[in-house]
This record gives sequence, C-alpha cells and structure tokens, in this order.
Amino acid sequence: MKDLIEKYIRLVIKSGATDAKLIHPSSVVTAPWVRIKCQFGCPAYGQSYCCPPDTPDHHQTREMLDSYQRAILCHVEAPKIQGKKRQFKKYYTKLVDLEGLVFKDGYYKAFLFLSGPCRLCGECEKMNEKPCQHGYKARPSMESCGIDVFQTARNNGLSIDTLSKPDDTQNVYCLLMVD
Repeated sequence: MKDLIEKYIRLVIKSGATDAKLIHPSSVVTAPWVRIKCQFGCPAYGQSYCCPPDTPDHHQTREMLDSYQRAILCHVEAPKIQGKKRQFKKYYTKLVDLEGLVFKDGYYKAFLFLSGPCRLCGECEKMNEKPCQHGYKARPSMESCGIDVFQTARNNGLSIDTLSKPDDTQNVYCLLMVD
C-alpha cells in the first residue's frame, strides 16, 4: 500500500508538480469565509458547475474529508509566464487521469479537488443552461468547497504566501483524496 502511495506521489511530480506530500485529511482546514471570498472576489463566481453555489459547502466538504484516512497534497510553484493557463489545463488533466488510476488500483473513493476556476471550456455550459460537457473530467477547486488552502498548506509544512506583486511566484495546491 505504501509503495502505491509513493508511486502516486512520483506521478504527481511527473505531471508537473513541484512537490507532493501524503497528508492526513484531518490537517485540511475548512471554513465558511472561503466560499464568501469566492462570492465576493472572484469574477468566475456562479459561472461554472465547478464553482459555488454549485459545489459542496464547508460542512459537506468536512464530512467528506472525515471519511478518508489519506490524501496527497499537490503543490506547484507557478511563476508568471505566458501560456500558464494552457499548462495548468494539461496539469489538471493529468491529475484527473491519476485520480482514475488510483480508482483502478482499488481505491474506489479516490477524488480530486483542483485549484481555481475550471479550465476545461472557454465558457461553461451552465451559462447556456446545458449540462457540463466534461462531467467526467470536471472537478471543483479546494476553495470552491470551503477549503482554507493557506492553512492547509501551512499545517503540512508547505509554502504559501499572498502575492504582493503581479510577477510573484504563485503557490498552487490541489488535493487528491486516496481511500
């Protein structure tokens, strides 16, 4: 079992992560203010099936997290570069594929939380009152589900700071629930 988890961590890094770490889900912090920041601070709020109010709230997320014993916190240091959105789309697709591999390896509860707004479509079908065209690959972000990414990263000894300048390196986190 430990060998499989280490294999997943290696695959996360091979997919483009700076690092990845096995964590206990109890170290993941949820709070009501996180979704409020989505609502009053993100221009994508309500425009995607992967954003609030269509995602679980912090209570539902906490209940879900408490039903797991292992998770992998995935970290990417993302400097400001041209083509960053395209790179993230490829990285997120690889992580969704990894979630599928984890499932096929017998961890039937495998689930992935991404970071930030969904990047699969130019415009979400929600805006046209149609079903998601990528439901098998679309995943909510940690933030949209009420996860305090800053405190979660810090609880697990990983780096994260607010950005003070537009060219600061961003620390981006995703969370792969394993079992």
